[in-house]
Amino acid sequence: MEDSCERLCSTHFCGDLETRVRSYMEFPGRVSPRDHIAVALSGGKDSSALLLLLHGFQPAWPDVELTAVTVDEGIGGYREETMDAASDLAATLGVRHEIVAFTDLFGKTLDTMVKGRENRACTICGVMRRNALIHAARRIGATKIATGHNRDDEAQSVLMNVFRGDLPRLLQDSSSGGQGCFLPRIKPLSVVSEREILTYLLVRGFYRDLPECPYSSSALRSTVRVLLENFEERFPGTSENLVMLRGSLRQSLPRSVAERGLRPCRECGESSSGEICQTCRIQHLLQD
Repeated sequence: MEDSCERLCSTHFCGDLETRVRSYMEFPGRVSPRDHIAVALSGGKDSSALLLLLHGFQPAWPDVELTAVTVDEGIGGYREETMDAASDLAATLGVRHEIVAFTDLFGKTLDTMVKGRENRACTICGVMRRNALIHAARRIGATKIATGHNRDDEAQSVLMNVFRGDLPRLLQDSSSGGQGCFLPRIKPLSVVSEREILTYLLVRGFYRDLPECPYSSSALRSTVRVLLENFEERFPGTSENLVMLRGSLRQSLPRSVAERGLRPCRECGESSSGEICQTCRIQHLLQD
């Protein structure tokens, strides 16, 4: 267990991690009878661990359906290998697997979208990928979306929103749909660290060495990740404390602060803080 001095054998390590993730899922509202959960499966370690864990819990939820959803952004020399990994895992577990491509939804690949805008690739990809995931989840009739964000990812997001001065996004809780505009999202791995996830996959024999996205090095998240890794090494518990701080802020401040001005986008109907959502704004930008 990473957050204590306790040393665990492989069996008890896996059991401890599974217990923490299961406890997250058993919190009221996270999973309900007859839920259909769209599991975001990129093929990377986090999403692979997510599907592996949720599939393992399924015997306790006989009326809950899982469907793995992979978004093909169209990143040459990278996405093909990760998509193969996603397909292999879904087939091994016997989980239904759906693929949605940027070309089908937006008419072009990410490589084409960001040509000449490479420094904005992660921003553009993040917005469009989220839209594609929601589109696929609705198409299959999902009631919730599960993503593989781990505790380190969540801590990075807290710090990024602080750096941007974005209080509403810092406080926004994606676990409740709100206003009927979007599907609730759950993050079962937010209670475990990236290192624990890697160890879990290695112990279970499901780790697969895959390339990193060629655009990731230019992202703000990449810089924040290195910063937090340095802090975590010197001051263990930093990432967990940041996530706990966000939780405390969400509880102490009015929910209206985070939801202020949320409305359906006038063009596509998705949830937006303005009249036009980020996806539609980016599509307009790409047309210019």
